[in-house]
Amino acid sequence: MAPLKTLILTALSLASESLAVRLLGTHFSGGIFTYELKLSSETAGSLSITSNTTSGAVTPTWVVLDKDTRTFFVIDESWQGSGVLTQWSLDRKPGSAPKLLVSAKTTGNSVHSSLYGGKDGKGFLVTTEYTPSTLTTYKLPLTANTKSLQTLEWTMAAPGPRPDRQEKPHPHAAFTDPTGKFLIVPDLGADLTRIYSINADSGKLTECPAIKSLPGDGPRHGLFNKVGASSGHNKGKAALKYYSLNEVSSSVGVYDVTYGDCLSLTLEQTISNYGPSVPLGNIYVKSAEIRIVDNYLYASNRNDTTFGKEQDSIATFKIEPSGKLTFVELANSYSYYPRSFSFNKAGTLVAIGGQTTANIAVVARDTKTGKLGKLVANVLVAPRGTYGGEDGISSIVWDEEDGYHPHAPKL
Repeated sequence: MAPLKTLILTALSLASESLAVRLLGTHFSGGIFTYELKLSSETAGSLSITSNTTSGAVTPTWVVLDKDTRTFFVIDESWQGSGVLTQWSLDRKPGSAPKLLVSAKTTGNSVHSSLYGGKDGKGFLVTTEYTPSTLTTYKLPLTANTKSLQTLEWTMAAPGPRPDRQEKPHPHAAFTDPTGKFLIVPDLGADLTRIYSINADSGKLTECPAIKSLPGDGPRHGLFNKVGASSGHNKGKAALKYYSLNEVSSSVGVYDVTYGDCLSLTLEQTISNYGPSVPLGNIYVKSAEIRIVDNYLYASNRNDTTFGKEQDSIATFKIEPSGKLTFVELANSYSYYPRSFSFNKAGTLVAIGGQTTANIAVVARDTKTGKLGKLVANVLVAPRGTYGGEDGISSIVWDEEDGYHPHAPKL
């Protein structure tokens, strides 16, 4: 009979193999990367780069992964007046590299994209362009000759409270509400959350009244979440809330959601990413991404170095039954400028993309307390970014079946 030590090592090896998980992401220098995470325990493992594919984009910035079809889209933040939109296939074979399916020309400077419309919510693709202050839609399937279906452009009469970053409209995301009938567009420059009704057949967007945020908030990303209301006329019933990540004020806004001919939002709470006693709007900090897992909300902070040199933070909030937020703590992101982060479907791990440090850090999460903890694995992805530059890691997502979708809770 084999020695106990040998049996333990064999079991750990088998567990590591069975727990291997793939991740997918982009680097501003032009690459699409796949990664493999192997766990030797719940809080220890290794992360390796399994493929590095040239994306064709000047500055690839965002991945939209469709797990049903095993395809994904990559957009281009090129600041040169032109860019590309590409679609890729991704098989399940470990270590396999993505394969290019089609590439179409765009105007570039896209910072976010998502699917919407059609019979299955995947008939069209929408992108937001930061500096041109535009939103662009495309009909799918994508072809080499694909042209934009609709382009919306915004202006404003005067700069906002932070003229260094709010000199003009800067749409930073576009995604649907849980019904798929409305498109939400946070505008960092105009301090607005723009809302559009969707014609699912044609993909056409029709303007609804925009929602004003607090002056100087600079809404960047957002998501919806269903909560169990505990007071008022909704006592005992589920309520839908919208959470706005405000990049400029480094805060999260909590909005009540109501439906009519248009979707409407009513602000109920704004809380700093550093707790209720901290004033809004640290001029040097730029909040980047927001996620919800179970009854906890997480928001990343770039350039705060809370945990030391090049060690920025992720804020953790408890979502109360009313939907309002209670600040829990700041956790180490083990990275500098954490631009993108996402949780695995079990909610036990978070993958964090350090924009400037150009690293992917996998961090353990306690499912009972919601707190982030130990660094499980880390990998550097050259080249390193520069301080405040559009370089380094741009996005990271988990490639798991039935993966967590941050924007669409079931109603």
